[in-house]
Amino acid sequence: MQIMRIGAFGQERPVVLDEAGTAHDLTPLTDDVDGAFLAADGLARARTELDGGNLPRIDIGGQRIGAPVARPMAVVCIGQNYAAHAAESGSAPPEHPIVFLKHPNTVVGPNDEVLIPRGSARTDWEVELTVVIGKQARYLDSPDDAAGYVAGYTIGNDVSEREFQKDLSGGQWSKGKCAATFSPVGPWLLPAAELPDPQALGLRSWVNGAPRQNSSTRDMIFGVYELVHHLSQFMVLEPGDLVHTGTPEGVAMSGRFPYLKPGDVLELEIDSLGRQRQEIGEA
Repeated sequence: MQIMRIGAFGQERPVVLDEAGTAHDLTPLTDDVDGAFLAADGLARARTELDGGNLPRIDIGGQRIGAPVARPMAVVCIGQNYAAHAAESGSAPPEHPIVFLKHPNTVVGPNDEVLIPRGSARTDWEVELTVVIGKQARYLDSPDDAAGYVAGYTIGNDVSEREFQKDLSGGQWSKGKCAATFSPVGPWLLPAAELPDPQALGLRSWVNGAPRQNSSTRDMIFGVYELVHHLSQFMVLEPGDLVHTGTPEGVAMSGRFPYLKPGDVLELEIDSLGRQRQEIGEA
């Protein structure tokens, strides 16, 4: 079962795809896929209604795909969570998770245009497994408890402007992370119950058809449940919040590849979670 939101920006409607790839209307169950829906056990209810044949089929061909979760209160990001990426960034693997935030208004659909900010010469890509929080997480007792707070998973692109992030940062990273369109998410939300091992997923990226990243979530320094537990000690995670869990090696900041420019085509995919495709434009 795959949860999607289809339609023009700000006017998306919720749909669910069954195992045969047929789309079904979710509006009999909810107006949108948001924190309230997830907190009310919405994914389990969607499964029940889908299995019961109670959701009408709809045609979504040719329609824009939106981010699979509406209006997250927070987009929490983990930096340098793959040892090889830390090395290509010139850093030792962190002893504790590096945490930063992206403005929630950076979130766009998986195939929406990504805009290079004004004055940017170092806009970069980062394919990431993205965790969707399903219920409020605060002071969790252990990583084992964290699994019950994860609604599901999707693909995130933590687009980054490296000059803003590193040279003009003032000591933090947010300037390089928060430009408009800098967080494409989707195409779908896969319920956690249908992805038993988030640490066994291949993730890849390409620019203009040439391979860039090719790794596995098994290479994370801090795994999904460890991250959710850790974050809950320092902030309250709310239903619908997104957690970008870090990117593997193969980004432009490594010096091995050019940074993005207008006209480039960026593609990203993660096993079981689909594929994104973004054309690069200018702000």
